[in-house]
Amino acid sequence: MAGVGLSWYTWLEQGRDITPSAGVIDALARVFSLDPAERNHLFDLAGVPVPPDSGPYPTEAPEELKVIVDGLNPNPAYLIGPRSDVLAWNAAATLMLGTPTSAPDGRQNLLWWMFTDDREHGTQWDETARNALARFRSEQARRYDDPSFTGLIDDLLEASSSFREYWPRHEVLDAQLGTKHMADHPLGPLSVHHLQSIPTSHPSLRLTQFVPADEATRRVFEDAGPLP
Repeated sequence: MAGVGLSWYTWLEQGRDITPSAGVIDALARVFSLDPAERNHLFDLAGVPVPPDSGPYPTEAPEELKVIVDGLNPNPAYLIGPRSDVLAWNAAATLMLGTPTSAPDGRQNLLWWMFTDDREHGTQWDETARNALARFRSEQARRYDDPSFTGLIDDLLEASSSFREYWPRHEVLDAQLGTKHMADHPLGPLSVHHLQSIPTSHPSLRLTQFVPADEATRRVFEDAGPLP
């Protein structure tokens, strides 16, 4: 069923040095109906790197993650998919960042919002936009033939001169951890620590959280009162 011979499979179970390919290990995982954790463990046992996830991904927020994003109020938080589509965005994120706009295909999209928003950009916009685009490129490389990625890229190339400038640089980035300072924010100067994490229940999604980096920012969040 996995397309391998019995002798070869026996050697694999015996741990012989037969250098199995990722495709064969993946076929075995499917035959044995392994869940994601068991599949990863099989790759580890075989000494083969786990291939990046390139399968289907949620286009709507799983309810259990949406509840967590909302529950993180009064600290800003949001959940995005591989294409930077916004799946969940809490009230505190709206207070601090605003409301993301929708791409031409109707999906609310963080990248589209950043590169087509007409508002005056703060001093950190350039770094933030480049980092967001670099993370998007990492995801796009795993789903190179996904037409929804291609469509978004084409729309951005047409709509944004900044995107046309940055896209050919081929920058890639997976991590997001740091401190953001917003000196000109309408609520007053804000400083926040931010972290992007991977929910183990849905590893294709990304959860971004912000917490105050100083007492003044903490008071701003608290003074906003109860958030829906």
